[in-house]
Amino acid sequence: MQRSTILWADDEIDLLKPHILFLKEKGYDVTGVNSGADAVECIQEKPFDLVFLDENMPGLTGLETLTEIKNLRPTIPVVMITKSEEEHIMEEAIGAKIADYLIKPINPNQILLSIKKLLDNRRLVEEKTNSAYQRDFRQLGMQLGDRMSATEWADVYKKLVRWELDIDGTENKSMADVITMQKDEANTSFARFIEDDYEGWVNKEDKNKPLLSHEIFRERVFPLMKQSTGPVYFVLIDNLRFDQWKILEPHIAEYFTVDQEETYYSILPTTTAYARNAIFAGMLPAEIQKRYPNLWVNDDDDEGKNLHEPEFLEINFQQNRVTDKFSYHKITNLDAGKELVRKLPNLHQNKLNVVVYNFVDMLSHARTDMAMIRELAADESAYRSLTRSWFLHSPLFELLRGISERKGRLVITTDHGTIRVKRPVKIVGDRNTNTNLRYKHGKNLGFDEREVYTVRKPERLALPKANVSTAYAFALGDQFFAYPNNYNYYVSHYRDTFQHGGVSLEEMIIPFITLSPKG
Repeated sequence: MQRSTILWADDEIDLLKPHILFLKEKGYDVTGVNSGADAVECIQEKPFDLVFLDENMPGLTGLETLTEIKNLRPTIPVVMITKSEEEHIMEEAIGAKIADYLIKPINPNQILLSIKKLLDNRRLVEEKTNSAYQRDFRQLGMQLGDRMSATEWADVYKKLVRWELDIDGTENKSMADVITMQKDEANTSFARFIEDDYEGWVNKEDKNKPLLSHEIFRERVFPLMKQSTGPVYFVLIDNLRFDQWKILEPHIAEYFTVDQEETYYSILPTTTAYARNAIFAGMLPAEIQKRYPNLWVNDDDDEGKNLHEPEFLEINFQQNRVTDKFSYHKITNLDAGKELVRKLPNLHQNKLNVVVYNFVDMLSHARTDMAMIRELAADESAYRSLTRSWFLHSPLFELLRGISERKGRLVITTDHGTIRVKRPVKIVGDRNTNTNLRYKHGKNLGFDEREVYTVRKPERLALPKANVSTAYAFALGDQFFAYPNNYNYYVSHYRDTFQHGGVSLEEMIIPFITLSPKG
């Protein structure tokens, strides 16, 4: 393995020979110079992996040398070493993007720790991550074979997400295929769990049932409004999976403290028309259709499926006898997002402000239909990265910063997640069958019941039915439905796309985050 090269600039470099010899014995090539000018000259002549820089040198000072080095080689990590603990010197050095800061007198182990942190960090993290996951792999595998509760399944999913993100952060991702395989195994077991338990949840026959979509406002949002002295902002980012929340969290945490990070279960089907309407109405789909037929839109209707959310929200307030003032905003483009930011001072007068942000959902659909987006988000890692990039440059991030400044409470959640589909399942339906790739319903569906979650009595799942013989079929894990008469087209066009509507950990176990402003 190639030895790392280090440049050390200090006007008392001769006194540091024991330190330099120590580092050479540890496998590092160290070049010592006694002035800032010599350090700059060395940097011009050849590249170094790391620079140690004394802050107080005659001629070019450490800070001046730092500026010169960064002009020549902006990416090289520089460690500032100083006798001074004055705050302004530290701030100047940090502002100039130093990699580390050490106070004299220094010992060899301090130096070695700084080097390992800056040069060997990736390798050490990778080795630790891979070995730790290998230890956890067996335990997770045993859990998947056990009978678990909804809470335990949520914990397993969060653990799998953590390992996926940790492994994604390593350089060679040697364990990526293993975690993918284990997630697939988990989804297979989870599908059986949902088939066995979901009906009991919907009908409140299971005392250990999890929190479901239609209970969110009654159980979480309304109580939060009561205990909060100021306004509450309920931000629903459509299609936001738990892993996507975790990659956004560090940026949001600059402005908010996470009070509670929990998950809830989306109802089936895991789509906007069902899950999101259930959230705002505080009712399950069959009840909405029965009580408010003028507001419920069937799958085969041309009308948009989420046009009545403000009306549903008003109904939910009335049913729970909540009289507080609220607002509702749906953001589907950049201009609408910017306009909402401008309206923030007025929003603060309301007790609750609901914001629905549709970008992530649009991203997943665009990835299906546009080759360029599919290339940009070629896999799970790239999909998460694209989500992060959008968020950091979006009006939504600006809105959240504004909410924090105005001391508003914040809820971040979603209506359902999404899964990358890989396995086609053949299905036959008539012209009235809905178009969703993850669930189908109709009176003449043809499929292998052993492959999917079949619901012959939709009323037992509180699902609307158009006629007596209506049945529902839900895709499991990474399946997607394809018609036999156009099978090759469906498979080639939709394989490896992100879809929702069916049964998977990614679609059903979703984040519900409560936050308080910092400062």
